[in-house]
Amino acid sequence: MAYSPRKRAQRPVPRLDAWPEISEGPRIQGFAGYKAGMTHAFLVDYRPSSNTSGQEVQIPVTVLEVPPMKVAAVRMYENTRYGLKTTGEVWASGLDAELARVLPVPKNYDSKKAWEKYDGSNVDDVRLLVYTQPKLVSGIPKKACDLMEVRVGGGIITDRISYAKSILGKEVKITDFAKEGTMIDVSAITKGKGFQGAVKRWGIKLLSHKNSKHRRLLGTLGPKRPGYVRPTVPQAGQVGYHQRTEFNKRILKIGDNGGDVTPKGGFLQYGTVGNAYVLIHGSVPGPTKRLIRLRDPVRRAGVELKDAPAITYVSTESKQGA
Repeated sequence: MAYSPRKRAQRPVPRLDAWPEISEGPRIQGFAGYKAGMTHAFLVDYRPSSNTSGQEVQIPVTVLEVPPMKVAAVRMYENTRYGLKTTGEVWASGLDAELARVLPVPKNYDSKKAWEKYDGSNVDDVRLLVYTQPKLVSGIPKKACDLMEVRVGGGIITDRISYAKSILGKEVKITDFAKEGTMIDVSAITKGKGFQGAVKRWGIKLLSHKNSKHRRLLGTLGPKRPGYVRPTVPQAGQVGYHQRTEFNKRILKIGDNGGDVTPKGGFLQYGTVGNAYVLIHGSVPGPTKRLIRLRDPVRRAGVELKDAPAITYVSTESKQGA
């Protein structure tokens, strides 16, 4: 049955509930970007147990455009018997006007006075409220920011608070989160496919050609008792637009010039990459232009690399099909 119930996601911004502990830091443990498309690259196989270890191989890569994000607020938590509880938050002064499309932006807000209120308070975890800047991305046709929460990890709690205080209201870059060769988790909302039948939705078998009137419906809705249809019965409904997370994807390259990976004619349904970009090994969930959230891996696996993977070629040939 796999994932169930298959409902539409509530919002296009994925929600992350788990954050791993890290030793280095303090630093942010997440970032976000927009999916531009896919291409292929040649690199030297870095996997020691692979049959092609040390040889040049061709792999599929996903290109994410990752312009700087801004820190809107610092949120502090304490551990209680019922889990984490918010103890307070401090917002930045002079937030962007685009953020007002998402939530009411306070006017004449004094961050210094707000920090005085939480000196000496019981803080066990520190998070940041960060937002994207889609106005910098030519391929994203929207002005409203995407607001999300990112954990600050590493070091002792006082160092985390000091780090969060130092970047409040400032921009953070992808290099503040990860470097080339590291493993990450990728979360996104998948491509929506609307209302579909049980064959496409659950993969049930077609009925016999001798069946009366239909072949793609259910053979049975269940037994006579109990007198209702159980939720485990595969039926028609929503397909796609679900939140999905792929664990342990490797960052192959981080660059500043999007022209290095933009194919001739631009990416399909997206255009050109004009900001910093990330190359990720393999595919990621979601269609073009979808917001993609990145996070430190919670189930770390794969080869630990000291140096960045040796990429010899990234294809920039046209994807227009001509």
